[in-house]
Amino acid sequence: MAKYRVAWLPGDGVGPDVLAAARVVLDRIGLDAEYLPGDVGWEFWRREGDALPARTIELLGNTDCALFGAVTSKTKSAAEEELDPRLQGKGFSYRSPLVRVRQLLDLFVCLRPCKAFPGNPLNYRDDTDLVVFRENTEDLYAGIEFNGVPEEMKLLPGMDRVPPDAAISLKINTRGGSKRIARAAFEYARKHGRRRVTCVHKANVVRVSDGLFLDTVHQVAHEYPDIAFDNAAVDAMCMSMIRHPQNYDVIVAPNLYGDIVSDLATQLVGGLGFGCTGNIGKHYALFEPSHGSAPKYAGQNKANPIAAILAVRMMLEWLGETDKAARLEAAVADTIHEGQVRTHDMGGSATTQEMTQAIVARL
Repeated sequence: MAKYRVAWLPGDGVGPDVLAAARVVLDRIGLDAEYLPGDVGWEFWRREGDALPARTIELLGNTDCALFGAVTSKTKSAAEEELDPRLQGKGFSYRSPLVRVRQLLDLFVCLRPCKAFPGNPLNYRDDTDLVVFRENTEDLYAGIEFNGVPEEMKLLPGMDRVPPDAAISLKINTRGGSKRIARAAFEYARKHGRRRVTCVHKANVVRVSDGLFLDTVHQVAHEYPDIAFDNAAVDAMCMSMIRHPQNYDVIVAPNLYGDIVSDLATQLVGGLGFGCTGNIGKHYALFEPSHGSAPKYAGQNKANPIAAILAVRMMLEWLGETDKAARLEAAVADTIHEGQVRTHDMGGSATTQEMTQAIVARL
């Protein structure tokens, strides 16, 4: 019987292509695991009205972790136009399957390491090495939205200024949610010898919800006197990360700002072809490349597999297979540094398969 059970979720577009590359790497490195395929993504929404079918949720509950490829994301109206005509008008509502997984399984940490590998022609600076901790279940992604002002809200302070044709999305930061993402960031910093944690917010304007987040992170910081702490408004932070990315180490942020700054940080180290993400809870984790489904490249063997391979590295580390994780990162670093094989996004002509084989050869 295999040591690990891994939910295998290729998803849409280039998702199957990059997970195929991930499987080659996993087989070569010899992880003792069983890979269990699951249904997720756009085609299941179109045919069934559910991008995350109940059978897939059950699968997640019977595995140790998941590896995810990519998913197509569209607006609610665009999604409903492509729904199977037999299902239209029956109340199906499109929601991101990834957001649902994060909330269903309480994967409250979105961990995004952004490390520049020397030799990558897309690096902004070769010395960029930072990690973003994004709160993954609250904030504007909580999914509490409605059109118009409900009667029970009309007496709340300030609601008299809201016109009746308003669309309202609730931004929800809790003390408990803010505390646990802050503690995860500081614990990571201490464990990995990181020197500083920076809290990203907009508490100067969004005084209640962002104010709570900043105040809570500041309180947690007092528990870690060995780690420096500072904070920055999200707009100033984006500017500063471009000017001096080497000044940042560990960044902690609410859901929306974390989404923004993590993509910015990934661009500093080559773009989404190099970005990997861990969605991590107390007992389960889902790992994925950070890029989208890029449907126009599906099946063309063009996608950069490095993001998916680095997601495998994160999964190995989370499973406690630290030696295998270190070997894989070294193989990726050596391949990039040598510069003989470069995918299209790196200015070369190597295929997904060729880049994968170049990395495997160094294992």
